[in-house]
Amino acid sequence: MVMISTHSAKKLSIYLHIPFCATKCTYCAFNTYIDLDALIPAYVDALAKEIAYVGRRNIYAGVHTIYFGGGTPSLLTPAQFEYLSMAIYEHFSVDVDAEISTEANPNDLSVTYLRGLRRAGLNRLSIGMQTAQANELSLFDRRHSYDDVINAVSAARIAGFDNVSLDLIYGFPTQTMTSWKASLQKVININPEHLSLYALGLEIGTALDNWVKLGRAIMPEDDLIADMYEQATLMLDEAGYIQYEISNWAKPEHTCVHNLQYWRNDPYIGLGPGAHGYANDVRYDTILSPQRYIQAMQSGDVLRVFPQTPATRNAVTVDRENEISETLMMHLRLLDEGLPRNQFQERFGVDLMTLHGATLEKFAQRGLIKITDDAVYITKQGRLVSNVIFRELI
Repeated sequence: MVMISTHSAKKLSIYLHIPFCATKCTYCAFNTYIDLDALIPAYVDALAKEIAYVGRRNIYAGVHTIYFGGGTPSLLTPAQFEYLSMAIYEHFSVDVDAEISTEANPNDLSVTYLRGLRRAGLNRLSIGMQTAQANELSLFDRRHSYDDVINAVSAARIAGFDNVSLDLIYGFPTQTMTSWKASLQKVININPEHLSLYALGLEIGTALDNWVKLGRAIMPEDDLIADMYEQATLMLDEAGYIQYEISNWAKPEHTCVHNLQYWRNDPYIGLGPGAHGYANDVRYDTILSPQRYIQAMQSGDVLRVFPQTPATRNAVTVDRENEISETLMMHLRLLDEGLPRNQFQERFGVDLMTLHGATLEKFAQRGLIKITDDAVYITKQGRLVSNVIFRELI
């Protein structure tokens, strides 16, 4: 039975981490593992146990988004997706129109497989395209081609998905403005409902980071990376996409509701090894090792306070000051919405300008921030230096 508390009337989001991959991308520093496919059945059972554990202690009114991330969730079978979805619906009150997404590798997606996902209740796909160029896919050690992306989106349409997102990466070794523009045009031609564009960040321990340190690969200049970002904003605007967040564009009515939960600093549960969550004023993460995660969830009903489970590794109570800082940093990433001043007042009992008026006015005078009676926004100029703005505010 779902427990409802007066603690919060906010809707909850659920993230489920699937840590398995067929290959390790050269840029990837996520908690992912190759050659562990034999663990998947036991892992799915353990994940269902964690769903039940946290669901029995849930204090929120309902769930409005579910997101399977990774790793490569598309290594799971439709039956395994259905099993996990049934566990969520059994232990949580899920909205009828909930957004239920999964990340997927393009060449895992056939019409038959995707129809199975639709039967399991999924209604949104996030496909890892990364680039349309064969040599750049090879640099990343990706196991798909541009044609695989086209075929995957076509299969998704046949299977009944009308909400598809594609990811692209820019600002990496060997990439040129010409190749970036070509990838942008090709992704526009595919016509997905949503796009996420990420500048490559070199993560310690990844193959790409090591190649750059050894001089085997050279990162592009910062000015070129900024120009690539501006080129994307121009081309996507002309193609009818709305930039609603610093790194995300969508067709009307197709913003990612799950990611909005993060950017609004609202509560979400993170399940699976290496997942992060924030709920009940607690920010936490889980055990990294899939094997140890499985063991922890098989250990029995260890007493933990929501949102923690037997797989929780670290948990920290977020005080008011840190919650304000996190809300500022996340919410200001929303370009159209900005940070509504009345919502901030209701949440924290103080006017935003009372707390940070001097800093915000300074950035406003430089054209990086826009202040109205209703909200505070980052401007088009401010997007490129958003990290500087965030650092001063927090």
